Amino acid sequence: MTDTTRGNGGSSDWTLIIGNKAYSSWSLRPWFLLSALELPFTELRIPLYTPGSAARVRAVSPSGKVPALRDGEVTIWDSLAICEYVAERVPDRGAWPSEPTARAVARSVSAEMHSGFAALREPMPMNTRARGRRVAMSDAVRADVERIQSMWRSCRQGFGSTGPWLFGRFSIADAMYAPVVFRFVTYGVERDAVVEEYIDTTLAHPAIRRWITDADAEAEVIAQNEVGR
Repeated sequence: MTDTTRGNGGSSDWTLIIGNKAYSSWSLRPWFLLSALELPFTELRIPLYTPGSAARVRAVSPSGKVPALRDGEVTIWDSLAICEYVAERVPDRGAWPSEPTARAVARSVSAEMHSGFAALREPMPMNTRARGRRVAMSDAVRADVERIQSMWRSCRQGFGSTGPWLFGRFSIADAMYAPVVFRFVTYGVERDAVVEEYIDTTLAHPAIRRWITDADAEAEVIAQNEVGR
């Protein structure tokens, strides 16, 4: 268990249960949000697909999956639900954009990431330690890639004038798409200058740098995430 307490706000009782940092895309999302907003929490990492890991996860997460956030007697599971909970608990930290239209669009793109892009997920699992991997790009995968990049461009052009993130300031939307940034880099997805700049912004964030360092130090290897040639 790692104590990542820093900054103000939030709750010192928060414990975020996550999986392997090299592979667990859903774990990255709320972890990035909490870390980027400098909220105090304790990190509990359970390496997945190891002996006893399924039982350990079931003991702390009602869904039997990671991530889960424990706040005292309350447990919240599912990455987007955790992000929404954080936004409600610390409304002054700007987890969502303050302007109503931007906030509505940010919620929409976050929900689309949460429920969609199945064609992309399977052939391109998150692997923060890999570079130069290549996989077959079906029409469905290409459509997912183009849809994501189109959304990023639209958000940056429509709402990004105040900063380098999708809606100017960092928000839940950026946390939701952080694993896709890794996927695009791992599998060498072609992108234009706007998308490349956004990827660079994400990868340069100190929290993401910490995540990468921790992932590089992990000993576990999940074969199903080591795809590509």
